Formats: sequence, C-alpha cells, structure tokens
Amino acid sequence: MDINYNPFSLKGKTILVTGASSGIGQETAIQCSKMGANVIITARNEERLKETISLMEGDGHQMIIADQTNQEDLESLVSHINLLQGLVLCAGKPKTLPFQFCTRENFDEVFNINFFAPVELLRLLVKKKKMAKESSVVFVSSIGGVRAYGASNAIYGASKSAIDSIMKTSARELAAKKIRVNSVNPGMVETKLIHVGMITEEQLEADKKTYPLQRYGTPIDIANGIVFLLSDASSWITGHPLVIDGGKTI
Repeated sequence: MDINYNPFSLKGKTILVTGASSGIGQETAIQCSKMGANVIITARNEERLKETISLMEGDGHQMIIADQTNQEDLESLVSHINLLQGLVLCAGKPKTLPFQFCTRENFDEVFNINFFAPVELLRLLVKKKKMAKESSVVFVSSIGGVRAYGASNAIYGASKSAIDSIMKTSARELAAKKIRVNSVNPGMVETKLIHVGMITEEQLEADKKTYPLQRYGTPIDIANGIVFLLSDASSWITGHPLVIDGGKTI
C-alpha cells in the first residue's frame, strides 16, 4: 500500500485560475498550489495578484494581467499558455437590481463578465489545442438563477443559468476530446462582494438563518469542491453542477 497515495493530488498538473485576485478565485489558486499544481493566475489587478502569489505554496507559479472582457487581452493570455490540465473560470461580478430597473445595459455589463468572457476563453483554449487530453474545466456558477430565485437577482441569476447551460453543452461536445467540464453552484459565500450593494448587514444575518447549517460558506468550502473536480478523483464526472450550499436548496 502506498501511504503517499492521494487521488485528490494535483501534482504534475498546470491549472489556470481566472479571477484569482480575491475571494473564491484567490482561495482556489492557493489550494491548488497546496495540492501540488503549477498554477497560472490571472485577473486585472496586478497588486492583488501579487498578494495571491505570496500566499501560494511552491515555486514556478505565474501571473498574467488580463481584462477578460477585452478580446486582445484574452488572445494574449491564451498565447502565453502552453498546455493546461485544469481550468477554473472564476471571474465574475454580482448585480442586485429590481427587475423593473434591469436595462439591457445592465444585462450586458454582467453577461460580458460572467458569461461571455469565460466562454470565449474556453473556446479559444480548445480551438488552439491548449487543453490537454483528460483535462478538467470548472465553471464557478451559483445556486442563484439555477436552483434559487431571489428578488432583485434577475441579471446575476440569468448569467449563472446561462453558465450552467453552456457547461452541459460543452461537456457533451468536449467529451470526445476527453476534456471534462463541470461547475460548482455555491450558495452565499463570505467574500467582499456580498457586502456591497442593496442588501444590508441585518438582512445578510437574517438570511444566514435560512441555511440548515446556519452559516454562509467560506471561499475554502468552494475551493475544496473545485479541487475535487480538477483531480483524478472525479475522472468519471462531467456535465455536473456540484451544489455547495450548506443545505440551502433542500
């Protein structure tokens, strides 16, 4: 028996994590490094990416500054990549707005970041043969708009519903290339993003009580699920939205 055997290890894998400057993306990059991966991180903010690098374990990690809503930046990012065994599409933004104020401009703002940017990045990586055989792609989606439908969440929820739809379609098509595609569907997670917008701190505290486990998730709760989907432990899982929500949707 090999006492060093670990099916969740990412040793020998090169993994690109988008949105790695904060929150779930940052924690995912850290946990991937702890599991032995060679990690490439990307986001728009150089200073915050440097902070992420400083928290990661091991050497040889890379950071690439890129605005994923900019086509030239996306193509430049792809050109700097040799071959990936893992891809985590984590960049995104929230939008809390009553439906009557949900203009086309607001939809475009959120969809450009939450949907079109990650889908285009995946498309380019596949087209240019930068995803290795038996590699794993993980979209960061949400229970919002997929399994839960809260007030003032129309735009964000619609973008995440679209992500889960493209996840399933791409999983079906890319299976022929032995590329797995899944998503994680978190409930509310304690990041800076939930403390900006229309929802008050009192409302957040009250909402926590609606979760069976009586708390919101933390970035590491979600990162651990992502590591599982990146690892060989999930080698027969594709097209699956992994719900990580403290029991909220039951």
